[in-house]
Amino acid sequence: MNLLLHGATLIDGISSEPRSRMTLKIEGDRLVEIAPAARVSPNGTTVLDLSGLTVMPGLIDAHAHLGLVYDFRAEGDPGSVSAAQVAAWTFENCALCLDAGFTTVRDMCGVDGGLVRAIESGAVRGPRVFPSGPAIVQTGGHGNLSGPFCEANHFFALPGLVQMIAPCDGVDAVRKQARINFRRGATQLKVFISGGVVSTTDRLEDTQLSVEELRAAVEEAQARDSYVAGHAHNVRAIRNGLAAGLACFEHGTMLDEATAHAMAQAGAALDPTLTVCHLMAEEWRAWGLPESVVPRVRGCEEAMGRSLLLADQAGVLIGSGSDLLGRRQNRRGLELVLKASLLSPLRAVQCATINNARIMRQDHLLGSLQVGKVADVIAVRGDPLTDPDLFDDPSRVIVVIKGGNIEKNLLTENRKES
Repeated sequence: MNLLLHGATLIDGISSEPRSRMTLKIEGDRLVEIAPAARVSPNGTTVLDLSGLTVMPGLIDAHAHLGLVYDFRAEGDPGSVSAAQVAAWTFENCALCLDAGFTTVRDMCGVDGGLVRAIESGAVRGPRVFPSGPAIVQTGGHGNLSGPFCEANHFFALPGLVQMIAPCDGVDAVRKQARINFRRGATQLKVFISGGVVSTTDRLEDTQLSVEELRAAVEEAQARDSYVAGHAHNVRAIRNGLAAGLACFEHGTMLDEATAHAMAQAGAALDPTLTVCHLMAEEWRAWGLPESVVPRVRGCEEAMGRSLLLADQAGVLIGSGSDLLGRRQNRRGLELVLKASLLSPLRAVQCATINNARIMRQDHLLGSLQVGKVADVIAVRGDPLTDPDLFDDPSRVIVVIKGGNIEKNLLTENRKES
């Protein structure tokens, strides 16, 4: 399909100022022309009149968990949920993601290449997915949800769809799991290298997995021209990750100035996840969190915000991830709202577009509206630079185009011109 997107205000993801009354021409899955509206001829394309709307690159969530659809309650034990339910709820999250304007996600533990195939086949409506497969974790570390007195690990695993974690102890176990993940379609690896906010058997201050174990994961990723991202809340964990060659750190809650500069020098990125902290602190009962972790949750958003600013001042590449969990993940755009209050609305947009594409090593194709790039385009009602709250309201995302295909269209009419 050839498309002409006519008359919108354009935020292209890289420029410092929007441009008014622009037209974008799409042929197949690529942007082929961007120009003032009067200069572009329809030439037999389908025309969408986007006057009064703002056009932007498709948003990217660099820390998604589309398939982690169960909660933290005891009765929410993953083993009590059927494969059919997990699949149905995962597919629902895929559609919600797309409708919120997110045309791409990096799934940071959970789904594997099976979901990618389902979406690419057209059987499932969803974003472009870059899966990590199960996170590599140590026994007793964050994500190892088996009770501390269980004799063996037990975890939910549906190869071809979702698996949250893979406990690994020792270099050989890490190396083998990395190879399994890539075999099942992972595009990058995720490792848990510190304690977690909702963990009950570790602390945020703990480090997890040795530098040698992390290096094994990095070697396997580099052999495939890929990279490793690490769940890390404290600076010791980040320092271990830097020593091992990790390319990206998730959360970074306790970052200090010296470590931020070390990250910048190493070219490592930071992917803050303010949304999950914000929602868990407000809605911990609904999320099924144990009350014992609530004080830890409530301090995380503010601390993560301070870390984000330290990293930004040091010149670290800042990404954007929601870290949403559970069923009906419908607040993905809140991450841009929260980042806009710390940086600026334009910077928040750039974190969720071109910066995320750079972190994911996909900026040659995604993350900005430029001629030759993949045609991932959204049109929103309102001005996101003065009203970033619109990102938290999917009804204000009027048009979603992924790879040149119209995935959502709330316009009252469009027309074909020849």
